[in-house]
Amino acid sequence: MTEQTYKTDLSAFNNSWYKPGGSLIKRILWYYTNIIFFKSNFPFYAPKRLLLRVFGARVGSSVVIKPHVSIKYPWKLEIGNFVWIGEHVWIDNLEMVTIKDNACVSQGAMLLCGNHNYKKRAFDLMVGKICLEEGAWVGARSVVCPGVTLHSHALLTVGSVAVRSLEAYGVYQGNPAVKVKDRHIRS
Repeated sequence: MTEQTYKTDLSAFNNSWYKPGGSLIKRILWYYTNIIFFKSNFPFYAPKRLLLRVFGARVGSSVVIKPHVSIKYPWKLEIGNFVWIGEHVWIDNLEMVTIKDNACVSQGAMLLCGNHNYKKRAFDLMVGKICLEEGAWVGARSVVCPGVTLHSHALLTVGSVAVRSLEAYGVYQGNPAVKVKDRHIRS
């Protein structure tokens, strides 16, 4: 028996089921706010924290958000205390992204809550939440995929791709990321 071969048909794509939240006006205002204050060279952290709160994010104290950061929907974002977000980070939060206390997202990292089902002819949208638990660290130019949790103090090393959740205090490397050792933190 031969398997039927189909071709991708992007004209059949339909994500009308997906609801980004926020009114159209709110999304348009955020689009320009994101460009002016986040994706730019704007260097000041306090106004960025305030703007995120105004647009519905929950943001803790002493959060550092470097220039050139892109955030899709702040109303789907929760950031704890003493979090660092490096230059050129992309938070593509089609679903909720939670970044807990003392977590770090390094330069050029991507938190991607959406993907497409390559097995479906219409390239269906798939979404999943992301959680970075306390002390987790996403290395520079790394990718965290939909539905992934970096458990307490897990480390995703530079240029790695997390396609499944990472154990607490594990050091993960590669594409897809695999555990290479335990993370030991000293005083």
